[in-house]
Amino acid sequence: MLRRRDIGNLSGMARPPRHRTSREGLRPQLEACRLDLRALFRVLDRMRLAQDLPAELRRLQELDADLAEALWVLDQPPGKFDWTAMARDTLASLTRVVAAREAFLAVFDASTRAQLEARVQGMRSVLTPSDAYLDIPGRDPFAQ
Repeated sequence: MLRRRDIGNLSGMARPPRHRTSREGLRPQLEACRLDLRALFRVLDRMRLAQDLPAELRRLQELDADLAEALWVLDQPPGKFDWTAMARDTLASLTRVVAAREAFLAVFDASTRAQLEARVQGMRSVLTPSDAYLDIPGRDPFAQ
């Protein structure tokens, strides 16, 4: 049986870490979180578990969109956006992902959560870093 502390660890996603707010420190955190969410979304789709988009899943998708937007901003020229405001909002979204994920997964019984965990871990292992940039318009694959 999964305990509450285990739910946040699906596909290696740990409790919210202390986030670094430099451009160099924020990008890998955003990429990792988006890959974790993409793995979850793909598995849910394949298992046909989220067909009616429960509110908890919509919340996760909204947070994923926030992270995608932040990755897009990181590819823009410095000074084009208010870095302090963007970093603050992005860190808040990163922090909310674990709780939102727990709330969504709590909808399922323990057996289904265990199946999800195994499949999400498998899916996450095959995703590439470029998968974090799906649905981000104009992504420059060479941007640092």
